[in-house]
Parts: sequence; structure tokens; C-alpha cells
Amino acid sequence: MTGTDATAQPAPVPGAAPGALTAPAFTVVSGTQVQQVLEGREAEIGDLVESVYRLHGAGDSVNPPSYFLRFPDRPSSRIIALPASVGGDVRVDGLKWISSFPGNTAAGLPRASAVLILNDHDTGYPFACLESSIISATRTASSAALAADRLSRGRPRPVRVGFVGTGLIARYIHTHLTATGWSFEETGVFDLSADSATGFRGYLERSGAKGRISVHDSAESLIRSSDLVVFATVAGEPHVHEAGWFGHAPLVLHVSLRDLAPEVLLASANFVDDVEHCLKAETSAHLAERLSGGRDFIDGTLDDVLSGRVTAPADRTVVFSPFGLGVLDLAVGKFVHDEVARRGEPHVVDGFFHELRRHG
Repeated sequence: MTGTDATAQPAPVPGAAPGALTAPAFTVVSGTQVQQVLEGREAEIGDLVESVYRLHGAGDSVNPPSYFLRFPDRPSSRIIALPASVGGDVRVDGLKWISSFPGNTAAGLPRASAVLILNDHDTGYPFACLESSIISATRTASSAALAADRLSRGRPRPVRVGFVGTGLIARYIHTHLTATGWSFEETGVFDLSADSATGFRGYLERSGAKGRISVHDSAESLIRSSDLVVFATVAGEPHVHEAGWFGHAPLVLHVSLRDLAPEVLLASANFVDDVEHCLKAETSAHLAERLSGGRDFIDGTLDDVLSGRVTAPADRTVVFSPFGLGVLDLAVGKFVHDEVARRGEPHVVDGFFHELRRHG
């Protein structure tokens, strides 16, 4: 692997006519580079994420179902493949390959690790491999912050936020909320791990979070005292069953998808990123579909809200359940790749594509 400048040219196919398709250079983008590009650009990424939701809503994308690799000997672990293609100005295809191994946290490692492969729109050749746990967390957090902003319009803006689950995703969501104009009088924290809750409180204090910080001893206490509730856990099945806990009609970012019993969703207004994606894989929304016998409990998609086709009610609990769209990973990954190239910092793997003659 070698460093090169942003003017690195695609590898020509020997014997090809001028102007013919060529194989792109292949670059590797490290997590350090990803972090450097994305840090402090939350508002810019929010605009990008919104534009991709609109492209997806207009049909200018391909986002097939995610594929789950599960292990009989490691039932709590999985690796997920998210293939996708997005048009518009992004114009890239690719695949996110992300693992979730909850047991990692006991050893001090993050639960998730990931890579993102970007493929050239014209030739199909892969042209980049990026560390993607940061990209994945960024697009998740940006999506959540965007949903919080748009779904809270028409109701008093939440001033008390509560986090159920205090890992990497919770930290990124808090960062994106505060970087896009949110300010809270109180931030609540609850986690089954006391160490995680304490660690998240420490992060909040170091980040200069305004207002009171409260560590709760139960999910019920946190939910009842929050106007905006963020679920960012590793729960595999519902653990919040009481719709009465939401009697004050909060806005709920149900990012981890499986925390709420179907009865809670059926008593709420529900918005998703993509209906077909969200109503599968034993998500709470999937369970609600089974229990109710239909999908009438889904009030719309985030794109419906962005486009003004649907308005979230102000007098009911509103739940946003995003399955996570691969097109968002592609857009953020392409943004990072292009910025690394613009800075003249790509790491190009020389000779990555070797067999470039059809007949040798």
C-alpha cells in the first residue's frame, strides 16, 4: 500500500481505445481518516442524509433486504450484509459488512466492527474499502437527529432527553443532536451496566453538556421523566411492555428496534425509514404487525414527513424505528472517500487489479 495524491488516475486496460472504460485505483481509508473527515461536520452530514432519504423516497436507489449471517454456536452474535445503490449526485454502489458481537464489550472492545466497499457506478469495479463502524454510527446518529427535528415540529421542542443504552451509538446520537441545535435542561441515563452508565455520564460532563445529568435506576423512571427518549441497546427482544410509561406522549427514537413491546407501538404513532425493511427480522414493528394483523399502525416514513405528506401528531407518543438503510452508508462513505482524495491523502493499493486483459 502506498500513499499518493488526489490526482491518482484509474489503471488503464492494456490495449484499450482512448476514452474506453478503465479500472479505478483501489484505496483503503482507515478509521483515523474517517474520523478526521467527519468530526465537526454533523450539520453537513445531516443535509446529506436528508437528501439521500429524498432520493430513496423518489425511487432513485436500490436497497434490497439486509442479509444476516448467524452462528449456532454464538447465538447472540451476527454479521450483516447491506448491499445498496444510490443515484443522484452520489452515484455509487456498494456493500456494508458489519458485525455485532455483544460479548466484545466484556473485553473492552466495541460491540460492532465494519467495513464498507464502494463500487464504481460505470464499471462495477470496487474502488475503496473504508473502516465503517464510524460511518455506520454517523449515519445512524444523523438519521436520528434529523428525525428528532422533523417529528418534533408541531409540538413543544423536547428539553429533557433520556438515553436507554449508553454505548457508542448513544454517544454519537448525543453529539449529532447537540451539534445540530439541540439543548437540553436535563439528560437522563439508564443502562443495565452501571459501568456503562457511569462512563456515559463522564462523556456528557467532558463534552460540556448543559443542564442536569441524571443516572436512573430503571427504564421506567427514565422514560417517565423524558420528552425525548433514545433507545440504543443490544436488546434482542422487547423489555419495555407498559404503554402507560409513555402517557406524557414523548418522542421516541427507537434506534435499536427491539426494545418496545408491540402493544407500546400499537398505542403510538409510528414512523420508519422504510416499511419493508423495518417489518422483518423480529423487530418490535414486525411483532406489532403480527399482533395487529396488518400495517395500519404505521403512520408513514421519514421521507413522508420530510416531503410534507404526513405530519406527526402532537398529542400522542411518536416512535421512529429506523432499520438503517445501506444507501446512507454509501453516501457518507462516498463523502469521506472524496474528501480524503481532495486532501491528497488516499492510500492506494498498487496493482490491486492485476488481470486486466480479457485474453491474457
